Amino acid sequence: DVCSSYLSSGINAEYGGESLYNNIVILAPSVASFGNAVSANDFLTFLDDGGNIVMTANSDVGEPIKEIAAEVGVEIDDEGTAVIDHMNYDVSDVGDHDLIVADSFIPSPVIVGASPKPVLYKGVGMVADLDNPLVIDILRASPTAYSHAPNQDILEYPLAIGSSLLMVAGMQARNNARIVVFGSHDMLSDKFYNANVKAQGSDEDIQTAGNRDFASSVVDWALRRNGDLRFSNVKHNKVGEAPSDAAYRITDEVEYSIAIEEMRNGNWEPFKGSDVQLEFVRIDPFVRSFLVPDDDGVFKVGFKVPDVYGVYQFKVDYDRTGYTHLYSTTQVSVRPFHHTEYERFIPSAYPYYASAFSMLGGLFIFSFVFLYHKDTAVEKAKKTE
Repeated sequence: DVCSSYLSSGINAEYGGESLYNNIVILAPSVASFGNAVSANDFLTFLDDGGNIVMTANSDVGEPIKEIAAEVGVEIDDEGTAVIDHMNYDVSDVGDHDLIVADSFIPSPVIVGASPKPVLYKGVGMVADLDNPLVIDILRASPTAYSHAPNQDILEYPLAIGSSLLMVAGMQARNNARIVVFGSHDMLSDKFYNANVKAQGSDEDIQTAGNRDFASSVVDWALRRNGDLRFSNVKHNKVGEAPSDAAYRITDEVEYSIAIEEMRNGNWEPFKGSDVQLEFVRIDPFVRSFLVPDDDGVFKVGFKVPDVYGVYQFKVDYDRTGYTHLYSTTQVSVRPFHHTEYERFIPSAYPYYASAFSMLGGLFIFSFVFLYHKDTAVEKAKKTE
């Protein structure tokens, strides 16, 4: 089965030590337990094995959802609370001002789309763990929002206020597994997909809510239908020669190329990034240069090998928000000149050559003068006196 109900007693995430699914979508924000001895740790193990998870929460969020989110660096506010914004609520909200018009998207087209429209949000607030650098703030609240129980006096400081309050959060683990938590179950509903939106007090016209496109982009990213990178066909060679494993010589001119592909809408296509860099490293980078792509996604660059011999690495380490971590390293040796490869006369040594020959010339002139100079009669008389 591709889909299982959380009420089913036969739900399992793995069998025989292997995951049964590539992706898991949990649309049960109020679930109290998953049944069949399945716990939050099983879903975390699923992430560790490279699986992806999409799940939703709401104001009646259950403990299993909160526990999974907390383990990946996202804290969900208490049951019964909601995101409230008295300045950016929809014109159709005449009550608690918890039907929010949100547009503070992360500036990453691979996650939220090229130009996302404002979305309707009605749900619980979340906050990211500042000690977890892997958490991605996909959709933030406005600076005037806060998280609290509607129609109750605020006696304690809320979980978060303003832009630190998250509505949609994600996390990409170091193994490139992804998880996305929607703080609103309703924002994925047909009602919100087909709704019109206009913030109270806004001068803009009523427009269709961007929930459908936003949710589609985020879910595609979470399930790795977008933003997945892979590389192949790594080559390096001396300019004008075929690729070889032979050691390079200092000051050689070399070429490096790597083919990079991007998963886009479920299909592999040539990657078009313009900020991929190559480093030529021996402990520290000696060369760092941008790779230039062509239409087929082959990135190339040429450079001169440093005038320092040793063991180096061609290293491509591409880590950008929304994309999987791309890492490629190839080790090569760099040797010095053989004794027969040095120039006979080095231009930088010309002053030393000149000084040596000037001393030889001076010695010759001194010897000639000393041997062949003859004193005059006056000079001899003076020496005698």
